[in-house]
Amino acid sequence: MKANRIIVLATLIVGGAFVLHAQAEKGETSQIPAGYRDFRLVSVAREAGKLDDIRAVLGNDLAIKTYREGKTTFPDGAIIARLAWALVPSEENDKVFGKHQSFVPGAPKNGLQFMIKDAQRYAATGGWGYTQFDDGKPVDDKALKTCFPCHEGIASRDFVFTHYAP
Repeated sequence: MKANRIIVLATLIVGGAFVLHAQAEKGETSQIPAGYRDFRLVSVAREAGKLDDIRAVLGNDLAIKTYREGKTTFPDGAIIARLAWALVPSEENDKVFGKHQSFVPGAPKNGLQFMIKDAQRYAATGGWGYTQFDDGKPVDDKALKTCFPCHEGIASRDFVFTHYAP
């Protein structure tokens, strides 16, 4: 009986390794990078159209160092995070200002997104792995397939849209 448990456990471990490898080959990651809320601010942006959000772009130490040095190629290990919210009017602020002019972040919108640089692991997508989490869970492959084709248009900046806002 003990030997059967060991065989089952070994099978699960090997199977799990194959799943993680397959995800890596597709440019996916199944876990939210630890400590991402402690990343530093790269910039903020307002997206109109179908996205219709306000967003903060954050970077880990490697990404921030790259931005601050003015480089356009990011090293392996750089992580860029995008947090987005609905843009909603602030009635409370507008009352103080005496007119309709203030907007604030509302509910989270369009998932929590990450770009993770690993030139070898994600060679097929310009060296970047793309991932998104909705309600803390990774999105399906179909949603991620739209990431790299959009970023290809900015290949001259290592596939990164956001400029550093000093």
